[in-house]
Order: sequence, then structure tokens, then C-alpha cells
Amino acid sequence: MIHQLPPAPAYLRVKVGRRLSRLGAVALKNSVYVLPRTDGTIEDFQWLRREVVESGGEATIVDAKLVDGLSDAQAEALFRKVRDADYEALAARARSLIKHSRGKSNDEKREALEAELVRLERRMSEIVTIDFFEADGRQRATSAIRELRARLGSGDLQLRNGVEAQQSYRARVWVTRAGIHVDRIASAWLIRRFIDPQAKFKFVPSNAYVPEANELRFDMFEAEFSHEGELCTFEALCQRMALREPGLRALSEVIHDIDLKDAKFARPETDGVAAQLAGITCLHGDDETRLSQGGALCDQLLAYYAHNGGAQTKQAPTTRKRARK
Repeated sequence: MIHQLPPAPAYLRVKVGRRLSRLGAVALKNSVYVLPRTDGTIEDFQWLRREVVESGGEATIVDAKLVDGLSDAQAEALFRKVRDADYEALAARARSLIKHSRGKSNDEKREALEAELVRLERRMSEIVTIDFFEADGRQRATSAIRELRARLGSGDLQLRNGVEAQQSYRARVWVTRAGIHVDRIASAWLIRRFIDPQAKFKFVPSNAYVPEANELRFDMFEAEFSHEGELCTFEALCQRMALREPGLRALSEVIHDIDLKDAKFARPETDGVAAQLAGITCLHGDDETRLSQGGALCDQLLAYYAHNGGAQTKQAPTTRKRARK
């Protein structure tokens, strides 16, 4: 995006700079900012361009290819450098909290860690969203936050906070990006099934959506509930709401591997579930229908996992036929 801002109001330059930073854009020149080309990043620039123009400035969005002067590898290094700085600041804060929490009583320590952990994990999720080229600092930040999380543990405090949190999220409007698939389908089902039985859902076309009163966003840019560290949105909701229903952990493992594609849990049924979800999205373009069909699949999987104690399904034996002469 190439833009020029008017001299007044003075705050506009700061506002646009902050927006560009949140989008993960890096500067090639003072007024030339770049993002990797995806449907989402194009929309982000389009929304920002509208704000700039409405404020009296000028902005142009260009689909560009680097030819000479700056290579693709050098451009990617710019992105990694900025993200590494973000990750290092996050890791340093987590290490500082771990160090200064020693010596306090257990209750005081866990209360303090609870509040800081939520903030750090949300910030981690924001950085991961704009870490387009997997900066090296991600692993260090993840390890520091994991250590901080370990100090919090999973005792009564976390459960109590989860129950209290659920009470404040009743009868809300839950907003996510249109064209729901995998994590958004499963998360919407989870919200209506265990968090907000009266939930209403709104499917919007852009990550730049500004929520109205009584609305909560999930699995989208700057959402109240989204990916946190190595967790997909479904897992983050389970953790923050302290959901421990039988079978839910196994289901979250399947959703994690389909959404993040990292084969972390490698359950043998994952590919089959992924195929079913893909089939639902192929047959149905309407998000409400996708949610209805995908929710029914989640109900069935949860019932199966609860009945079997979350055990992995067994792969069918392979039978080889002898070739006939």
C-alpha cells in the first residue's frame, strides 16, 4: 500500500501507523508498506485505504513483484526481524513474571499469573496471526509462556474462573468471518453447546469488522477469542472456559490437527473427519447450514469419544490380495 496522509489531524499518522503494525505490514519506504498477498491481507489493506481516503489522504494498493534491488528473501527477512522483536518482548515479560512470582503465597501467585497469562496468550495469538514467515523467536516465546502456564496449573482456581467467565458470556452475538470451516464450525458448535446456549451468530466478510454492543468475535483478526500460542480457537475456548466434558479433549485434538496441519496428535480418524467437514463446505455455501451440519458431526464425535473414554480409533487391518496368474 502506497499512501500519503494530510498534515492534519496530527493523530492520523499515529493511528495509521498503529493499524499497519497490527496488520503485520513492514515498511519498504516511509509511505510504502507491504504484506504477503492473500485474500485476507488484501481486505485488510482495502479497509485501511478507505480510512485513509475518508480522512483526506491518498492510498493505492498494488499487487507487486520484486524484480531488482530487494529480493524476496530479503523482504521475508524484514518480516521475521519485526516478529522476532515482538516475540522477544513477550518472552522477556513472561520470564520476568516467572522470576518475580517466586516467594509469594500460592494463592497470590496464581491470581497474578492468571491475569497476566490471559493477556500474554492473547498477545501471542495476535503476533502468530501476522507471523507470515515463521520467525525464529516464536519457539522461545512459546516456551516462556508454557512455563508461565505451568505455574498456573489446572486446579480449582482455573475452574472457578472458567465458570464465572461462562456466566458473563450468555445471550451474546458471536461474530466470525463468513465461509466457516473447521475451527470456526467447531468453535461455534462449542459456544452454543457449552458456553452460550442462546448464542446468535453473525458471519461477516472481513477481518476488519468492528463489533457492536453485546457482540464477541472469535477466530478472526483482533477477536476476543482466537488462536493462543499453539492452540487453535477451539482449544483456547476449552481452556479459558475450563471445559472438561468427557470426550471434549479428544475432539479438540482432531480439530487442532485439521486446522493447524501440524499432526501434533496424529489421531488416525483425523483425515476422515477432515474429509467430512470438507464435504459439508462443498455441498453448502450458507454458513448457517454449515454450522448445522458440522454441529451434528461434532455431536456424534463427542458422543463416540465420551463413550470410549477418548481412546483413539483403531485403523482397519490391511488385506492384500494375491495376484492371479
